[in-house]
Amino acid sequence: MTQTVENIDTGDARPATPWHLWVVGIVATLWNSGGALDYTMTQTRNESYMSSFTQEQLDYFYAFPAWADAAWALGVWGALLGSLLLLMRSRHAVIAFGLSLLGLLGSSIYQMTADMPVSLSTPGIWMFTAAIWLSIILLIWYARKMTVGGILR
Repeated sequence: MTQTVENIDTGDARPATPWHLWVVGIVATLWNSGGALDYTMTQTRNESYMSSFTQEQLDYFYAFPAWADAAWALGVWGALLGSLLLLMRSRHAVIAFGLSLLGLLGSSIYQMTADMPVSLSTPGIWMFTAAIWLSIILLIWYARKMTVGGILR
């Protein structure tokens, strides 16, 4: 049974916001904030943040071509924007998450074709990359489902 809320100004009935939207939105925002932090700290070459990497790893990160940096930015900021739009109940979350997926595709292509240090090509790194793929695909599915259900407008 779907609950609806009457909009006093227009008289339109719309579905009530389900509790899981807040859980998904908050978790997604926290998860994607981590990606935004990583991107920002790497791009600004924050000494404290980057100090845990070897020189070989730093050389790899700092040698990204412009297109790979742009893809990474699109992936990270699209996901964070999508998470915030989800919390604002905007159907545009689907578009933002879709752009993020395109950025992730570009980043993954670079990751798989670049001369990556062996220390960055571990099973753990690849599992983390798979978790990122899974999360954005699930967020697109969830946002689309909420849009079709009238929750996101």
